[in-house]
Amino acid sequence: MCRQCGAHFSPSAPRARPVVVPRARPEARAAPEAAPSLRQRFENLWKTNRNTVVVCFECQRKQEVSGAASSTICPSCSAHIDLRDYKVNTSFSRSIRTHGEVHITAKGDLSSSNVRCRCALVEGRVRGNLECDELVKIDVSGKIPGRIVARNAVIERRAVVQFFRRLNVGNLEIRGKMSGEIVADGMVTIRKHGFLEGPVRAKAINVEKGGVFSGHLVIGSGDLQQGELLSSRTTGSAQTTAKPDAPIGVAQPVPAR
Repeated sequence: MCRQCGAHFSPSAPRARPVVVPRARPEARAAPEAAPSLRQRFENLWKTNRNTVVVCFECQRKQEVSGAASSTICPSCSAHIDLRDYKVNTSFSRSIRTHGEVHITAKGDLSSSNVRCRCALVEGRVRGNLECDELVKIDVSGKIPGRIVARNAVIERRAVVQFFRRLNVGNLEIRGKMSGEIVADGMVTIRKHGFLEGPVRAKAINVEKGGVFSGHLVIGSGDLQQGELLSSRTTGSAQTTAKPDAPIGVAQPVPAR
């Protein structure tokens, strides 16, 4: 018996331990995602509602697809057509064949031997082969040992690039500085503060005030060299001057046989 409260208890019975109820911790809520800006929403809406025409890589058949589609099947040859965009952040050596865009970031290193896309933005290294059906933008300072083929190419203003291999383009616009061999089916334009060094073969060239070009230039037919063009013009002019026009109605002497 307890002397204080008079309750009966057994000395050998274990004492009851107090029950401790842990406090419930507040659950960590995920931070709400930032709402897209008005420009991003407009671009997403425009891309979703816009239809584009793609060409099959195998049979060259054209078809119209939605801008929100990531792939499609050719109705003629049943070949798979990739429409996704790719972003290269590290070393990349796989093949890409898509009608989307390829973005090579500053830390990206493209070493694949077969990359074909619609548009490309080069901010990193290109050691492989890059072929663009529409446009390629070069915004990198350094050397490009890879091969680039594009319908249109733009050298951005901050770029200082050197091409080790021939650059095959349709039209080329130079806003920054570049050096290398260029073969263009159309126009080569050097903007203000632009600089180009190297041999150029193009249909036409336009150097704006403040632009600089240094190198060998061939304009017109790509089969003839500059020396052949000059020699043909010189020969034609010499033949013209050697045979003056005879007066009309005057008989010419016949050479003796």
